[in-house]
Amino acid sequence: MKTIKIDRDMFRILLNSVRVPDFLCLALMIFFIWAPLPAHNRQTSTKAQSPAAVDLETILKKTAEYCKKLESVAFDFVCREEISEGIDPSLEVRTHIVPNWIGTGLGQKVHITGKPPDIKNSYVYDYQCVRAERKVREVRRLLEENKQKKDEPDAKLKTLVFVFGNVMQGPVGLFSERVQILYDYKIVGRDKIGKRPVVIVDSTPRSADSEAKNLYGKAWIDAETGDILKIEWSEKRVGNFDIFEKRGETLKRKPRVTLRTEFSVEKNGIRFPSKLSLEEAYLTERGRVFVRSETNVVYKDFKFFSVEVEVK
Repeated sequence: MKTIKIDRDMFRILLNSVRVPDFLCLALMIFFIWAPLPAHNRQTSTKAQSPAAVDLETILKKTAEYCKKLESVAFDFVCREEISEGIDPSLEVRTHIVPNWIGTGLGQKVHITGKPPDIKNSYVYDYQCVRAERKVREVRRLLEENKQKKDEPDAKLKTLVFVFGNVMQGPVGLFSERVQILYDYKIVGRDKIGKRPVVIVDSTPRSADSEAKNLYGKAWIDAETGDILKIEWSEKRVGNFDIFEKRGETLKRKPRVTLRTEFSVEKNGIRFPSKLSLEEAYLTERGRVFVRSETNVVYKDFKFFSVEVEVK
């Protein structure tokens, strides 16, 4: 096995010579969706709280009311969607098959020394989201790619690791009345978001419920209004998580995916996404963390054309 020192130009040649699914994996698709569920007679399970704790049952009623409104709302808005993506491929390129035309021999395995450059991408989209008759339509126009001006209508997300959609509907799959019967809820702490005191509620699917297919996790909830201000999702229900498990086996590390959504934009009692962050990390047996990729999304400069609750 030969040992070569990789520089930026050679790394780009190496990267371009490898099929994207092999090197970066297929993008992980995360869509915050829900599906109607059959009626059940069981009651929502709530863990016992201390006398000083906020009443969990009241909070769940408020969140169910909010989700009912969120399910019924018709809206049409446009905002600026700014995405930054960083990938550190250093653990994956230490040993790789390099093609003959790089000068190391046909299909010869080489040991690469030196840290390869990180992959950094940025995208700016004009993002439109329309919901009418309980159907959501998302449309993007690419305005910038890696600081280069673009004008691509009906553009697709170009992110390499995560693909996401329907972020606004995330709370429905976690706290709507129809799904609360499938989860156990527990108050696990208190916090503040800005000046607003919030209660942190953890949700976990009941083991006997095979119908609980949605993402789940912890939510930061305004106890007074029932507004859901932030959600940290569990990785266990992330689609295509086996992609990360296979990479973890190759790297001899345990994968960890962290997903967070924040809803700080409010219009007519409805909260809209302001931030989405996704982190892909791998842990050694001793707990040392290697962050392979980070994707951060900021939604800003909202223009609302309509936000109205549909009456059925």
